[in-house]
Amino acid sequence: MLQVAGYAAIVIVAAVVALWLFGERGRLLRPSTRAYLQALGGWRRIFSKRFWEGYAYMRWSEQYINWSRRWLFPRVRDAGPANPLWATVYHGKVIPVEAAKALISVEQPVPLQPLEQIVPYTTARDIVLSGPPEVAVYECPCRAGVENPCQPTQVCMVVGQPFVDFVLEHNPASSRRITTAEALALLDAEHARGHIHAAYFKDVMLERFYAICNCCSCCCGGIQAMRERGVPMVIPSGYVARVNTEACLGCGICEASCPFDAIVVNAHAEVNWSACMGCGVCEGKCPEGAIALVLDAGKGQPLDVRRLRREAGQSA
Repeated sequence: MLQVAGYAAIVIVAAVVALWLFGERGRLLRPSTRAYLQALGGWRRIFSKRFWEGYAYMRWSEQYINWSRRWLFPRVRDAGPANPLWATVYHGKVIPVEAAKALISVEQPVPLQPLEQIVPYTTARDIVLSGPPEVAVYECPCRAGVENPCQPTQVCMVVGQPFVDFVLEHNPASSRRITTAEALALLDAEHARGHIHAAYFKDVMLERFYAICNCCSCCCGGIQAMRERGVPMVIPSGYVARVNTEACLGCGICEASCPFDAIVVNAHAEVNWSACMGCGVCEGKCPEGAIALVLDAGKGQPLDVRRLRREAGQSA
């Protein structure tokens, strides 16, 4: 009798779990979750660490980021170029505003791979965009985790499928689908506020580009990990700021607005090459047009899809 009762209990638990997983109102395996699971390699991945980490990262982004910032990053430091630890699986590439807009407004497929010359980690395999890509905007988990965050807070962009549908299905109160025009306007508005655009890659996000974050140095966990903990989670754009000393009036606006403290103004603005990430904030803020971004091989190769497609012989 006890054995039969035990079997019955197992069957009941299995039925409840099956309904929870697969039912019409399944809490876990919604259509976007199934699409993500298929992209990872199919149903055999349902018990894999990658699936569950990716699910948790997309479903509970704020908690994930806060855990990383408060617990993980204080315990992780860079071990040198050969082993950048946490940054190898989760990192952002700074991109100037025009490059960010190009990622959003592509008109044709962008099968760019591999990306190791642009993002020096093997987890950044490619960009999969079939343009113009679908975009959703949602509440920035970094800003949500600090007191008195920079405004507005709904500035993080998820780009492409299955990520867009996942965010919209699982976090409908804090996310919304936006058009290409709305995405471009948001990028312009964040650039005007002096915020940084970063294209993000993560291993469990199918090892490819999946988001554009519009970051402020005071709230962004990735920038703080880089500056305070030595974790190279944010890498340079491939450009560096150059000052036209004849046009510079030494007003100090660029120094005050630089997110990386890379500019000092004496008689004129001077750029600290090692600290400059090539974000373009100073270029946009200079009232005299005395600062321009210039390519610099020492800062890596830019993530500019139009330029990369031209170099690959594709029509831009």
